[in-house]
Amino acid sequence: MWRDLAAIGRHAASGGYRRFAWTAADAECRAWFEEQARARGLMYEVDRNGNQWAWLGDPARGNAVVTGSHLDSVPDGGAFDGPLGVVSAFAALDELRGRNARFTRPLAVVNFGDEEGARFGLACVGSRLTAGRLTVEQAHRLTDGDGITLPRAMEAAGYDPEAIGPDPERLARIGAFVELHIEQGRALDLTGDAVGVASAIRPHGRWRFDFRGEANHAGTTRTSDRRDPMLPYAETVLAARREAERTGAVATFGKIAVEPNGVNAIPSLVRGWLDSRAVDQQTLDTVVGGIEKAARASAAAHGVDVDLVRESFTPVVEFDHALRDELARILGKDTGLTVPVLDTGAGHDAGILAGSIPTAMLFVRNPTGVSHAPAEFAAEDDCVAGVRALADVLEGLACA
Repeated sequence: MWRDLAAIGRHAASGGYRRFAWTAADAECRAWFEEQARARGLMYEVDRNGNQWAWLGDPARGNAVVTGSHLDSVPDGGAFDGPLGVVSAFAALDELRGRNARFTRPLAVVNFGDEEGARFGLACVGSRLTAGRLTVEQAHRLTDGDGITLPRAMEAAGYDPEAIGPDPERLARIGAFVELHIEQGRALDLTGDAVGVASAIRPHGRWRFDFRGEANHAGTTRTSDRRDPMLPYAETVLAARREAERTGAVATFGKIAVEPNGVNAIPSLVRGWLDSRAVDQQTLDTVVGGIEKAARASAAAHGVDVDLVRESFTPVVEFDHALRDELARILGKDTGLTVPVLDTGAGHDAGILAGSIPTAMLFVRNPTGVSHAPAEFAAEDDCVAGVRALADVLEGLACA
């Protein structure tokens, strides 16, 4: 499975992946998922929001156990973020069938669409729509860098954008959702554990800063006459680093758009996107507030206007305590070992769904600590340990 999936959407020059929602690479990933489902005799379906499902047993029975993740990527992302959870889900089902497990609850593998938000700027679109955390009107307004709207992109890919929206009937069928994911950090590597259980997702969000100045000639405009928005933007980037170091949070400007974007032109507009995450809400508010204060002060000093827009926000997510504790019990029952429990600064579909159904996560060790980049890695032995751990969990939850 991993070999078949590995070539899809891989960029030859960077070695990373470009699997963006409703593109040709995304369609190939979707075809791969359908092929895996049908090869196992599972009931395959696509829901109203474009999420893919592979069912063992009748979903109408309810109290189903669902596992899976996503197949899309960030720009030049790594191979494991998302796909490891989907591949491991199918492999865990194969493992359980090899054990002659007797299922007492319906089981499903899911691929949630557009989890990374790389194309339209909002993460977890598929799960947000399903859980009612994103309205139809908001979704229809999402636009990519080329001006293509989400409805237009979905329609071009053969899906009906008018059908999207909350899906409470589907969520009501699910008794537990367990997402396996590569750890996006080095906590497990430092403790020497191959697999861990998630406790919570830290609060996080994305903010857009628009600095508006005056375009002019780079070679003839005196320094004192300039209203250059690049300067307050640069100072805001540095302020983000200072605020993050001061509070123990993280704050990153990883995307920028410049107009008119000419080498010999002073910009009229610099638009930068901030991603910030912290251990708690108060710290996150402090960090973003400090960055905004620095941005406004610097913009005023340079004669530049600045607007701040919060594009997305997710408060702290505590995974279901009973389900989390059950995962730890299942994984430690034969060894007597304590399974490491750790929080994460990364958002996931499991976090979006946590407000609607019991959710939990398993993490697989990442020795590099790198994620959202080609160097993202998990050793084969650790991936196998993750599959076995997921199989044990599914057996404990869904089998007699």
